Amino acid sequence: MGEAHSDEFCQCQGCVGKYSLLRDEENPRLAIFERRLPCCGCGIGWSSFLVGFVCPLIWYFAATLYCCKYYNRDPRERPGLAASAVVALIFTVLAIIALSVTLIICAHK
Repeated sequence: MGEAHSDEFCQCQGCVGKYSLLRDEENPRLAIFERRLPCCGCGIGWSSFLVGFVCPLIWYFAATLYCCKYYNRDPRERPGLAASAVVALIFTVLAIIALSVTLIICAHK
């Protein structure tokens, strides 16, 4: 019962902290996500979200990527792309309301 299997990791004090698991042998797809995300490590989604406050058209670009399921390439992109898509939707609604109010005010002058 006290036998150690070859697939177990050493937990002795001498080894703790010196070695780390680099790849998951059962799921090799996880090795894809060891690399950094583009755009300074934030990913395209969150970078688009932040840059969109300067140029809102970027939100629509990110929303298009979200709708085309770009996040299937790297699931870490999904939250940022979703946030950009939501903000693009909110911006569109606010722009339509502002335009409607402006047209109504101009029509009554």
